[in-house]
Amino acid sequence: MMDYEVFKNIVKENFLKYMPQEYKDAAVDIRPAPKVNRTLDALTLFQGGNSQVFPTVYVNDMYGQYLACGNLEDVLRGTAERYAGALGELKGYKMELDMEHLRENVVMCLVNTEQNREMLADMPSREFHDLSVIYRWVIETTPDAVGSVIVKNSLAEAAGMSEEELFRCAVENTRRISPVSVTRMSDITGHLPEGIEIPPEIREEMEEAQHVAENMWVVSNSRGINGAASMLYEENLHQIAEKAGDNLFIFPSSVHEVIAFPAEMAEKNLSHLTEMVREVNMGSLRLEERLSNSVYHYDRNARTVILAAESPEKRLDGKKTEMPLIPEEERKR
Repeated sequence: MMDYEVFKNIVKENFLKYMPQEYKDAAVDIRPAPKVNRTLDALTLFQGGNSQVFPTVYVNDMYGQYLACGNLEDVLRGTAERYAGALGELKGYKMELDMEHLRENVVMCLVNTEQNREMLADMPSREFHDLSVIYRWVIETTPDAVGSVIVKNSLAEAAGMSEEELFRCAVENTRRISPVSVTRMSDITGHLPEGIEIPPEIREEMEEAQHVAENMWVVSNSRGINGAASMLYEENLHQIAEKAGDNLFIFPSSVHEVIAFPAEMAEKNLSHLTEMVREVNMGSLRLEERLSNSVYHYDRNARTVILAAESPEKRLDGKKTEMPLIPEEERKR
């Protein structure tokens, strides 16, 4: 199997051979595209004097297909066929900025700040502890999917919307388009089966797990997509805290959801919570789904969320965050 860089160069040199004849004079462009938690290599075609909108495919995904099947030609042919099909659907399409549609359909998401500094530099955002609120323009929604684009600085400027305006609109739109969902964990995991013989020691463990699940709540949205931002709606956390009769710890399960549970369940083990979060992130979640290695605390009296335990590992990909060196002239001041 060839390594990724060799694969990427071969794709750039050979992709057009598998495209329809009308695109043989196009240019293949591959450039880094910052996405949530990672940077991908985006492949796009350009054709001089052609005003057509060209789609993007990611070389990283193509490489994953190559590793799975081992056949480079099949990957190039299959990707080119899908690309040509997408081009056919986009023929004559022009991306027009509908100011009113943007205002009514911009929503907010939460991402990790340290992991996404490069991406955040090119878009409106606001910090929330070690996280950042970013904005997406929902273009289309179906029962099975949501089509959206990230609002970058260029789009916000074209729309004449400041970050504050985006935030105000997104607060209202997000809860309308994808209402907050709060579900008791036990309703997801189910209850002990009736009428089945279970050894006493196993039943005891299952009953303990059931008790824990009944005191944990999954906070997301109705679609289960980018639902971690639902923790920003304080009234929902307050309702959970009132039911629990306690303050809450909030576990950043993924970008799609967080888990809230009574503080008394973990106050004596707070030092272990961030390690638990980190292990779940590294062992169970894809990189693009990870939200934070930290744990948050909701005070039901102050009605605020603070960082309860901040992990020393700010990044989510296992890489160390390096402090920049101080230039000699700065040290002398």
